[in-house]
Amino acid sequence: MLQLHAVPQFPEGVIFQQDGAPPHYGNIVREFLDTTFPQRWIGKSAVMAWPPRSPHITPVDFYLWGYVKRHVYSERINDINHSKQRITDAIHSVTPDVLTRVWEELDCRLDVCRATNGVHLELR
Repeated sequence: MLQLHAVPQFPEGVIFQQDGAPPHYGNIVREFLDTTFPQRWIGKSAVMAWPPRSPHITPVDFYLWGYVKRHVYSERINDINHSKQRITDAIHSVTPDVLTRVWEELDCRLDVCRATNGVHLELR
């Protein structure tokens, strides 16, 4: 997935942050990351340590989970199938315009992080 789809879209010099899923830390994956992002990848067993959880700069945390939760629980859930359908509907209701606004919010949040040299922030 990384090799075929993601990496070809990355700009030159990007720093890649690996997630915490154990299968993503196999030897073959780490070798690929070392080769593709020499001294420029963040993760377990990497030169760059994984930073503390940063929900204020993670769109899934600062936007998507709250949006989905509000959408799903705006009405009573009858059963598991109803719950799955509400989640699917919520995800499908996210428009390109909404994603553009989320991207703009992320850019603003990153500006704040840069301006404060990455200190812990409470953004609302």
